[in-house]
Amino acid sequence: MSTRPPSAGADGHGPGHGPGQEPVSELVQRASQQLTELVRGELKLAQAEMKEKGKRYGKGGGMFGGAGLVGFLMLQALVATAIAALAVPLPVWAAALIVTAVLGVIAAVLALTGKKQVSRAAPPTPQRTIENVKADVAEIKGSAHR
Repeated sequence: MSTRPPSAGADGHGPGHGPGQEPVSELVQRASQQLTELVRGELKLAQAEMKEKGKRYGKGGGMFGGAGLVGFLMLQALVATAIAALAVPLPVWAAALIVTAVLGVIAAVLALTGKKQVSRAAPPTPQRTIENVKADVAEIKGSAHR
């Protein structure tokens, strides 16, 4: 003899709650829980991926830093060579002054070009991304109210 009430379905739930016919509140709760688990899992995956990439960027950045230092030393040697080459027909002070003036002009041109590029990049906020996020939030809100 069964201990279930006669009105209960085969799964022990009340009438109309057979398999696949769970109350909406349970479905919403389960969906919310699954969404939370999904987001947490994705965040853990992103964290692990970024940690690995961070290590690689760190090593690459160190290598670029070393290359930059050696390149800077090379440029200093090149400047000394230019001064020495100009010192053959000119006095040493004049050769050094000419090389200094040329380097000053190059520095000024680079500074002005850099300033122009920085002004084009303003403002420093990711405007397109912000607009996309606002649109996504509006879409989610619109879907939730339907």
